[in-house]
Amino acid sequence: MSLLPYLIAGWIFLVGVHGMATSRNLIHAVGCLAVTQSSTYVLLLSVGYRKGATAPVFSDVPTSVPVVDPVVQALALTDVVVGATVTALLLALVVQTAKRHGTVDPDELSGLKG
Repeated sequence: MSLLPYLIAGWIFLVGVHGMATSRNLIHAVGCLAVTQSSTYVLLLSVGYRKGATAPVFSDVPTSVPVVDPVVQALALTDVVVGATVTALLLALVVQTAKRHGTVDPDELSGLKG
């Protein structure tokens, strides 16, 4: 078992978090959040990887052959769908914020009035 995929997932996560923390643009912050989300794909795929294993299709695979865990693959696919949905929702909110306030800089946004 190699430590490299876990280190890559951690590095991608840290790059995304650093981008979110230093961003002065809401669109850039949403993109950095998507990068942070993609680190979970790498992490899930590295958890589910088995050397020498085949796809989890059991109709033609002998019982002695190791197979990859299909639950981890399903979680990664679900993670992709949730990440795309969250990104689309946040970008829609950024567009509405730009229409209403005329800026996407978080420092220039006024407080809520109500």
